[in-house]
Amino acid sequence: MIKDIQIGKFTIGEGHAPFCIAEMSGNHNQSLERALEIVDAAAATGAHALKLQTYTADTITMDVRNEYFTIEDPNSLWAGKNLYDLYQEAYTPWEWHEPIFNRAREHGMEVFSTPFDDTAVDFLETLGVNAYKVASFENTDHPLIRKIASKGKPIIMSTGAASVQDISESVKVMRDAGCEDIILLKCTSTYPATPENSNLNTIPVMREVFNCHIGLSDHTMGVGSPIAATALGARVIEKHFTLRRADGGVDSAFSLEPEEFKTMVIETERAFLAMGKVQFNVQEVEKKSLKFKRSIFIEKDIQPGEPFTTENIRVIRPGYGLEPKFFDLVLGRQASKNLKRGQPLTWDDLI
Repeated sequence: MIKDIQIGKFTIGEGHAPFCIAEMSGNHNQSLERALEIVDAAAATGAHALKLQTYTADTITMDVRNEYFTIEDPNSLWAGKNLYDLYQEAYTPWEWHEPIFNRAREHGMEVFSTPFDDTAVDFLETLGVNAYKVASFENTDHPLIRKIASKGKPIIMSTGAASVQDISESVKVMRDAGCEDIILLKCTSTYPATPENSNLNTIPVMREVFNCHIGLSDHTMGVGSPIAATALGARVIEKHFTLRRADGGVDSAFSLEPEEFKTMVIETERAFLAMGKVQFNVQEVEKKSLKFKRSIFIEKDIQPGEPFTTENIRVIRPGYGLEPKFFDLVLGRQASKNLKRGQPLTWDDLI
């Protein structure tokens, strides 16, 4: 049994519905007002947490104009963009963090961030974060992971673009640095991702291999993958969140709108509750429904001593008579008394 993890007032564990994280990323479109609107909208959906990304263009890359710093994949949402320019467009100014954190906390949400360098970790500590996120593209950055782990907070790490060995090594770094509260997120690092390359059946295997709670960082459209992941044991769900995809923004194309995120929160909880336990027998809540099952009834009036035939008895709803499995046994037996059409047949009615 993997122990529960506490992040603020929220508990992550086998006996708890998924912890749903709304990832703002760069969908604020460089407007603090819009960022705060996103916080309000996320809270209204029932999101348990809001997550930011803490970096600047200079802390995450270099301002260099060559082929190494240009996104060349023609299928990428950011095809042709220079990395420095992209991150300059997407980053959340550090001076915005405090008002965003305060707004989220006013709503009772947990709020934390993904730091991308040591200075970001130190900065987030001043804001009193209760957890950290490690992004897929940083999940092999051992110095950064060690720095985060040294803070003694739970770590949620995405596992996109990583091998089993990569993940194992990073988990070891965390544990060696004293962090035992680790949550790994199954993640496919394409933007957007497709259901076909999500491979959610990996989730229960990850749980066994790494002996920690598993979640999903999902870049597919819609909420089908999070619901399926919940059924497979995911206890954290992270999705990018925006007010409206039509508003644009670096991550808007694969972000959920408020109505969709609300549906995800509701349906993942329902999926969790529906999993229940192994159950074969009639449940207590079903007992009242037994009367609506089929049973043997009198089809035609029957005199005492008259044999039961396919003409004078039949199997119908409701379930007040003998069970249908006794039908062949009853045929040919004699009635013990007068029986009226519409009367359920009981053992007392047979000689």
